[in-house]
Amino acid sequence: MNIRKIVLPNILLIVCLSLLLCAEAWFGYRISKLSNQQEEIKTDYSVVNNITFGILSVDQWREKMANVVDGKVNDFTMTATQKKDLQKKVEKQLYHLVDQAIAEMNKPQKGIGGKLKKLAFNALVDPEEIKSEVPVFAATIVNRINKPESKKRLKSIVTSKVDQLEKQTFDNTEPASVTVTRHIYKKYGVASTEAFEKTINLQLSSIQSVLYNYTYAMIGCVLLVLCVWLLMRKQVGLHNTLYILSLLFAFVLLLVGITATVIEVDARIQSLNFTLLSEKLAFTNQVLFFQSKSITGIIESLIAQPKFDAILVGILILLFVVILPVLRMVGKGILIWGKDKYAENKIVRFLAFDLSKWDMADVMVVGIAMTYIGLNGIIKSQLSSLNIKEELLSTVTENNTSLQPGYYIFLAYVVYASVLSIILKHKTSK
Repeated sequence: MNIRKIVLPNILLIVCLSLLLCAEAWFGYRISKLSNQQEEIKTDYSVVNNITFGILSVDQWREKMANVVDGKVNDFTMTATQKKDLQKKVEKQLYHLVDQAIAEMNKPQKGIGGKLKKLAFNALVDPEEIKSEVPVFAATIVNRINKPESKKRLKSIVTSKVDQLEKQTFDNTEPASVTVTRHIYKKYGVASTEAFEKTINLQLSSIQSVLYNYTYAMIGCVLLVLCVWLLMRKQVGLHNTLYILSLLFAFVLLLVGITATVIEVDARIQSLNFTLLSEKLAFTNQVLFFQSKSITGIIESLIAQPKFDAILVGILILLFVVILPVLRMVGKGILIWGKDKYAENKIVRFLAFDLSKWDMADVMVVGIAMTYIGLNGIIKSQLSSLNIKEELLSTVTENNTSLQPGYYIFLAYVVYASVLSIILKHKTSK
């Protein structure tokens, strides 16, 4: 009868918490998958909208400026005021030419032929009469210029010169940009920039909402376990089973916390507007820098570096943030499960208690938070200097640097593991 009283509650506890553990593991799995998917989408977006293929691309500037110039040339029509101004300038030039011609003819002539020309000119030509005809000549010239065939000829000349300049101005980013953009557009099943923006924004919005819901659910599972501890604090016979299961919850938290994205650095120029010939040239969502990392991603990046110090730091993070916490959980589990047998075992006690001095998971939490604060401040400061608001040029920057769900899950693990350590000390001190 006593055995039944002990076994049945333990079995019931195992079944209930196993179901909750499966739910937590499922939430964690979805968080890792969605986190990776979000990172992939944002990386693709940052590639397509990279500043190298935008504001820093000579090809892009050439194309935009050429479109403005071509449009202005094709749409050019002289207004009445412009015609009057042009006629005045033509008249001024014609008057100048007439004065030059008269002055040339009135110069002292040495030869007989020259003197005869001068005499004939003065006898037959009235300078004032010629000057009186200048406005008529100027009006005729302006009218001829505004004839359709003349305008077409002038536009053709200007357009050919613009095309010539286009061919001479390039930086070879366009072929790479077109290839990359075409590949990514095909990946997302879109054919235009507008469709790509809409698709990406919808996907990211959906993923982010679900991602945080799963994060809250996962942390909620752990809180339920702590509530179970509170409710069963006097049920000593269930404590060992409950503690082992609690360690499994901690392990899932740790696993998801180190594999999901913890920090995201995103700096971009939201818009740049430049006025050319009364037309606006615009660049939007130009990504200056994007990087998204999980703790395992940070470790992999460091170990992949050619420098020894970076590799060493990566190995140390792997040891103190991943391996040692797992060893501590193993030690705690052995100590609780085989309390009578391993209570005084030095290795087990070292893993369960003394190893906490070297467990740097809590330090990692603080380190990531400080990194975020530092990077966010630096980026915000640098981007603020790029914000320009002038008549011909305006820019608006955007800082989307943020802590991601992986960080909060890892933080939950650190807090939860600390609570389990307190419970273990309380149990072993009896």
